[in-house]
Amino acid sequence: MDYLPLTEQLEDLGKKIVDSAFTVHKTLGPGLLEKVYEVCFCHELKKRNISFLRQVDIPIVYDGIKFEEGLRLDVLVDNSIICELKAVDEMNPVWEAQVLSHLKLTDKRLGYLINFNVKNMGIHRYIN
Repeated sequence: MDYLPLTEQLEDLGKKIVDSAFTVHKTLGPGLLEKVYEVCFCHELKKRNISFLRQVDIPIVYDGIKFEEGLRLDVLVDNSIICELKAVDEMNPVWEAQVLSHLKLTDKRLGYLINFNVKNMGIHRYIN
């Protein structure tokens, strides 16, 4: 399936997200709880005047019925980019599927899976 390229605005915002994540990782290093990284990551976004929402519920529409419970994403940046944050020793493939599903359910184009709990921060970018 062919996709249109991302807009320049989304690409620029993506670079700022990556920079924010690297700043947090460089400052704190690995070994802390996911919630700590989330708070600090959002602080870095705020310093860059980037809007965000934390712990956003994602409704599911199935068979014409809207279900409000079940899914939540960590950070929604500028109402356009999904960021799932982890603080784990090893990445689980189910988290990639989670980001891709969140992109599909929210009709967003760009998402990041960021793992802070490794020596060299792990960041994966997904385009829908």
